[in-house]
Amino acid sequence: MELKFWGVRGSIPTPHPENLGFGGNTTCLELRLNNGGEIILDGGTGARKLGLDLLQRSAGESLNLEILMTHFHWDHIQGIPFFAPLYSPANRVRFHTTKPAEEVRNILEGQMTNPYFPVAFELLGAKREFHTLDTIPGQKLCDGGIQVYPFPLNHPQGATGFRIECDGAVFVHACDHEHGDARFDKIIRENAEGADILYYDAQFTPEEYPSKKGWGHSTWMEAVRIAKDAGVKQLVLGHHDPSHTDEFMNSVLQNARQHFDQTIVAREGSSLIL
Repeated sequence: MELKFWGVRGSIPTPHPENLGFGGNTTCLELRLNNGGEIILDGGTGARKLGLDLLQRSAGESLNLEILMTHFHWDHIQGIPFFAPLYSPANRVRFHTTKPAEEVRNILEGQMTNPYFPVAFELLGAKREFHTLDTIPGQKLCDGGIQVYPFPLNHPQGATGFRIECDGAVFVHACDHEHGDARFDKIIRENAEGADILYYDAQFTPEEYPSKKGWGHSTWMEAVRIAKDAGVKQLVLGHHDPSHTDEFMNSVLQNARQHFDQTIVAREGSSLIL
Protein backbone atom coordinates (compact mmCIF):
# COMPACT_ATOMS: atom_id res chain seq x y z
CA MET A 1 0.00 0.00 0.00
CA GLU A 2 1.40 3.37 -1.06
CA LEU A 3 0.36 6.69 0.46
CA LYS A 4 0.78 9.80 -1.70
CA PHE A 5 0.24 13.41 -0.67
CA TRP A 6 -1.52 15.61 -3.25
CA GLY A 7 -2.55 18.40 -0.86
CA VAL A 8 -1.35 18.96 2.71
CA ARG A 9 -2.28 22.59 3.42
CA GLY A 10 -5.15 23.57 5.70
CA SER A 11 -7.78 26.31 5.46
CA ILE A 12 -6.86 27.90 2.10
CA PRO A 13 -4.46 27.26 -0.80
CA THR A 14 -1.13 29.06 -0.50
CA PRO A 15 0.51 29.30 -3.96
CA HIS A 16 3.43 31.35 -2.64
CA PRO A 17 7.14 30.68 -3.25
CA GLU A 18 7.94 30.47 0.45
CA ASN A 19 5.34 27.69 0.93
CA LEU A 20 5.87 25.50 -2.11
CA GLY A 21 8.59 23.28 -0.64
CA PHE A 22 5.93 21.57 1.47
CA GLY A 23 3.04 22.47 -0.83
CA GLY A 24 0.26 24.98 -1.25
CA ASN A 25 -2.71 22.78 -2.19
CA THR A 26 -5.36 21.90 0.37
CA THR A 27 -5.96 18.44 1.69
CA CYS A 28 -6.10 15.41 -0.58
CA LEU A 29 -4.36 12.06 0.00
CA GLU A 30 -4.28 8.89 -2.08
CA LEU A 31 -3.84 5.27 -1.03
CA ARG A 32 -2.74 3.00 -3.88
CA LEU A 33 -3.55 -0.58 -3.01
CA ASN A 34 -1.64 -3.68 -4.06
CA ASN A 35 -4.69 -5.01 -5.91
CA GLY A 36 -4.82 -1.88 -8.08
CA GLY A 37 -7.58 -0.22 -6.08
CA GLU A 38 -7.63 3.42 -5.02
CA ILE A 39 -8.81 5.15 -1.87
CA ILE A 40 -8.85 8.95 -1.90
CA LEU A 41 -9.15 10.98 1.27
CA ASP A 42 -10.84 14.37 0.84
CA GLY A 43 -11.19 16.58 -2.23
CA GLY A 44 -9.23 19.75 -1.51
CA THR A 45 -7.44 21.60 -4.31
CA GLY A 46 -4.84 18.83 -4.47
CA ALA A 47 -7.55 16.66 -6.06
CA ARG A 48 -7.16 18.49 -9.37
CA LYS A 49 -3.65 17.19 -10.01
CA LEU A 50 -4.56 13.76 -8.63
CA GLY A 51 -7.44 13.51 -11.10
CA LEU A 52 -5.19 14.29 -14.05
CA ASP A 53 -2.66 11.74 -12.85
CA LEU A 54 -5.36 9.06 -12.50
CA LEU A 55 -6.51 9.62 -16.07
CA GLN A 56 -2.96 9.34 -17.35
CA ARG A 57 -2.33 6.12 -15.40
CA SER A 58 -5.63 4.56 -16.50
CA ALA A 59 -4.68 4.97 -20.19
CA GLY A 60 -8.32 5.24 -21.24
CA GLU A 61 -9.63 2.43 -19.02
CA SER A 62 -12.60 3.14 -16.77
CA LEU A 63 -11.95 4.14 -13.16
CA ASN A 64 -13.73 2.95 -10.01
CA LEU A 65 -12.80 5.36 -7.25
CA GLU A 66 -13.61 5.44 -3.54
CA ILE A 67 -13.44 8.86 -1.85
CA LEU A 68 -13.55 9.07 1.95
CA MET A 69 -14.74 12.51 3.04
CA THR A 70 -13.74 13.70 6.51
CA HIS A 71 -16.15 16.67 6.37
CA PHE A 72 -17.26 19.45 4.03
CA HIS A 73 -15.41 22.62 4.93
CA TRP A 74 -14.18 24.39 1.79
CA ASP A 75 -10.55 23.35 2.03
CA HIS A 76 -11.69 19.71 1.80
CA ILE A 77 -14.05 20.01 -1.19
CA GLN A 78 -12.81 22.85 -3.42
CA GLY A 79 -10.95 20.47 -5.74
CA ILE A 80 -13.99 18.30 -6.49
CA PRO A 81 -15.34 20.51 -9.32
CA PHE A 82 -11.91 20.21 -10.98
CA PHE A 83 -11.50 16.45 -10.44
CA ALA A 84 -11.23 15.26 -14.05
CA PRO A 85 -12.49 11.65 -13.57
CA LEU A 86 -15.91 13.06 -12.63
CA TYR A 87 -16.40 14.31 -16.20
CA SER A 88 -16.21 10.91 -17.95
CA PRO A 89 -19.28 8.64 -18.20
CA ALA A 90 -16.95 5.63 -18.16
CA ASN A 91 -16.00 6.22 -14.52
CA ARG A 92 -17.66 5.50 -11.20
CA VAL A 93 -16.92 7.66 -8.16
CA ARG A 94 -18.33 6.67 -4.78
CA PHE A 95 -18.29 9.14 -1.89
CA HIS A 96 -18.16 7.65 1.62
CA THR A 97 -19.23 9.90 4.50
CA THR A 98 -21.01 9.74 7.84
CA LYS A 99 -23.77 12.06 6.59
CA PRO A 100 -27.00 10.94 4.87
CA ALA A 101 -26.50 10.43 1.14
CA GLU A 102 -28.99 13.09 0.04
CA GLU A 103 -27.41 15.69 2.33
CA VAL A 104 -23.98 14.97 0.82
CA ARG A 105 -25.34 15.30 -2.70
CA ASN A 106 -26.88 18.67 -1.81
CA ILE A 107 -23.61 19.91 -0.27
CA LEU A 108 -21.53 19.00 -3.31
CA GLU A 109 -24.15 20.39 -5.69
CA GLY A 110 -24.24 23.60 -3.67
CA GLN A 111 -20.69 24.68 -4.47
CA MET A 112 -21.31 24.11 -8.21
CA THR A 113 -24.50 26.16 -8.61
CA ASN A 114 -25.03 29.59 -10.12
CA PRO A 115 -23.26 31.97 -9.48
CA TYR A 116 -20.36 29.96 -7.99
CA PHE A 117 -19.51 27.57 -10.83
CA PRO A 118 -20.36 27.28 -14.56
CA VAL A 119 -21.00 23.50 -14.64
CA ALA A 120 -23.72 21.98 -12.47
CA PHE A 121 -22.86 18.91 -10.39
CA GLU A 122 -25.70 16.89 -11.89
CA LEU A 123 -24.22 17.37 -15.38
CA LEU A 124 -20.97 15.55 -14.53
CA GLY A 125 -20.66 12.42 -16.66
CA ALA A 126 -19.35 9.90 -14.14
CA LYS A 127 -21.66 7.62 -12.20
CA ARG A 128 -21.76 9.14 -8.72
CA GLU A 129 -22.75 7.11 -5.65
CA PHE A 130 -23.09 8.15 -2.02
CA HIS A 131 -22.54 5.70 0.81
CA THR A 132 -23.21 6.51 4.46
CA LEU A 133 -20.72 5.14 6.98
CA ASP A 134 -21.51 4.50 10.63
CA THR A 135 -19.22 5.76 13.41
CA ILE A 136 -20.57 3.29 15.97
CA PRO A 137 -17.50 1.46 17.36
CA GLY A 138 -16.89 -1.83 15.59
CA GLN A 139 -18.55 -0.87 12.30
CA LYS A 140 -16.42 -1.24 9.21
CA LEU A 141 -16.53 -1.07 5.44
CA CYS A 142 -15.13 -4.15 3.69
CA ASP A 143 -14.39 -3.95 -0.01
CA GLY A 144 -11.83 -6.12 -1.76
CA GLY A 145 -9.87 -6.89 1.39
CA ILE A 146 -9.93 -3.28 2.60
CA GLN A 147 -11.29 -2.55 6.04
CA VAL A 148 -12.20 1.05 6.86
CA TYR A 149 -13.15 1.97 10.41
CA PRO A 150 -14.55 5.53 10.74
CA PHE A 151 -14.39 7.38 14.05
CA PRO A 152 -15.54 10.85 15.18
CA LEU A 153 -13.21 13.82 15.64
CA ASN A 154 -13.55 17.00 17.67
CA HIS A 155 -14.10 19.71 15.05
CA PRO A 156 -16.68 22.50 14.51
CA GLN A 157 -19.72 20.93 12.77
CA GLY A 158 -18.03 17.54 13.10
CA ALA A 159 -15.42 15.54 11.18
CA THR A 160 -14.49 11.90 10.73
CA GLY A 161 -11.20 10.05 11.13
CA PHE A 162 -10.41 6.76 9.42
CA ARG A 163 -8.43 3.66 10.31
CA ILE A 164 -7.69 1.78 7.08
CA GLU A 165 -6.36 -1.78 7.10
CA CYS A 166 -5.19 -3.72 4.05
CA ASP A 167 -2.76 -6.62 3.61
CA GLY A 168 -1.56 -6.29 7.19
CA ALA A 169 -0.78 -2.56 6.90
CA VAL A 170 -2.57 0.10 8.96
CA PHE A 171 -2.99 3.77 8.03
CA VAL A 172 -4.82 6.19 10.34
CA HIS A 173 -6.08 9.58 9.14
CA ALA A 174 -6.98 12.00 11.96
CA CYS A 175 -7.17 15.40 10.34
CA ASP A 176 -9.24 18.40 11.49
CA HIS A 177 -9.27 17.44 15.13
CA GLU A 178 -8.83 19.61 18.24
CA HIS A 179 -7.32 17.90 21.25
CA GLY A 180 -8.51 18.52 24.78
CA ASP A 181 -11.80 16.64 24.92
CA ALA A 182 -11.04 13.43 26.82
CA ARG A 183 -13.66 11.36 24.98
CA PHE A 184 -12.38 12.23 21.49
CA ASP A 185 -8.73 11.99 22.52
CA LYS A 186 -9.35 8.49 23.84
CA ILE A 187 -11.07 7.48 20.59
CA ILE A 188 -8.10 8.65 18.51
CA ARG A 189 -5.62 6.73 20.65
CA GLU A 190 -7.72 3.57 20.39
CA ASN A 191 -7.94 3.83 16.60
CA ALA A 192 -4.26 4.77 16.18
CA GLU A 193 -3.09 1.75 18.19
CA GLY A 194 -0.18 0.05 16.42
CA ALA A 195 -0.62 2.03 13.19
CA ASP A 196 2.14 1.88 10.59
CA ILE A 197 1.41 5.52 9.73
CA LEU A 198 -0.60 8.12 11.65
CA TYR A 199 -1.48 11.27 9.69
CA TYR A 200 -2.43 13.86 12.29
CA ASP A 201 -3.65 17.47 12.31
CA ALA A 202 -0.75 19.64 13.49
CA GLN A 203 -1.89 23.01 12.13
CA PHE A 204 -0.72 24.97 15.18
CA THR A 205 2.33 25.03 17.40
CA PRO A 206 1.87 24.74 21.18
CA GLU A 207 2.62 28.48 21.40
CA GLU A 208 -0.03 29.39 18.80
CA TYR A 209 -2.75 27.11 20.13
CA PRO A 210 -4.05 29.19 23.11
CA SER A 211 -5.20 32.00 20.78
CA LYS A 212 -6.73 29.47 18.34
CA LYS A 213 -8.63 27.37 20.86
CA GLY A 214 -12.01 26.32 19.52
CA TRP A 215 -10.92 26.50 15.87
CA GLY A 216 -10.84 22.71 15.56
CA HIS A 217 -7.14 21.97 15.10
CA SER A 218 -4.29 20.49 17.10
CA THR A 219 -0.51 20.77 17.56
CA TRP A 220 2.64 18.82 16.79
CA MET A 221 3.12 18.32 20.53
CA GLU A 222 -0.21 16.53 20.86
CA ALA A 223 0.66 14.52 17.75
CA VAL A 224 3.84 13.10 19.31
CA ARG A 225 1.97 12.31 22.53
CA ILE A 226 -0.59 10.25 20.61
CA ALA A 227 2.13 8.53 18.56
CA LYS A 228 3.91 7.47 21.75
CA ASP A 229 0.76 6.40 23.58
CA ALA A 230 -0.55 4.37 20.63
CA GLY A 231 2.73 2.75 19.61
CA VAL A 232 2.66 4.31 16.14
CA LYS A 233 5.56 3.40 13.83
CA GLN A 234 5.56 6.57 11.71
CA LEU A 235 4.00 9.96 12.51
CA VAL A 236 3.12 12.36 9.70
CA LEU A 237 2.22 15.96 10.55
CA GLY A 238 -0.34 17.50 8.19
CA HIS A 239 -2.93 20.23 7.52
CA HIS A 240 -0.28 22.96 7.59
CA ASP A 241 -1.37 26.46 8.52
CA PRO A 242 -1.42 28.93 5.59
CA SER A 243 0.99 31.23 7.44
CA HIS A 244 3.62 28.52 7.98
CA THR A 245 6.43 28.83 5.45
CA ASP A 246 8.87 26.09 4.45
CA GLU A 247 11.39 27.48 6.91
CA PHE A 248 8.79 27.39 9.67
CA MET A 249 7.77 23.82 8.83
CA ASN A 250 11.38 22.69 9.03
CA SER A 251 11.57 24.11 12.55
CA VAL A 252 8.34 22.25 13.47
CA LEU A 253 9.90 19.03 12.22
CA GLN A 254 13.07 19.54 14.25
CA ASN A 255 11.06 20.25 17.41
CA ALA A 256 8.78 17.25 16.94
CA ARG A 257 11.67 14.86 16.31
CA GLN A 258 13.20 15.76 19.66
CA HIS A 259 10.15 14.06 21.21
CA PHE A 260 9.38 11.33 18.61
CA ASP A 261 12.15 10.54 16.18
CA GLN A 262 9.95 8.76 13.62
CA THR A 263 8.21 11.99 12.61
CA ILE A 264 7.97 13.61 9.19
CA VAL A 265 6.08 16.61 7.86
CA ALA A 266 3.74 15.86 4.95
CA ARG A 267 5.12 17.22 1.70
CA GLU A 268 2.99 17.61 -1.41
CA GLY A 269 4.06 15.20 -4.14
CA SER A 270 5.89 12.83 -1.80
CA SER A 271 4.83 9.27 -0.97
CA LEU A 272 5.34 6.56 1.65
CA ILE A 273 5.15 2.78 1.40
CA LEU A 274 3.30 0.88 4.11
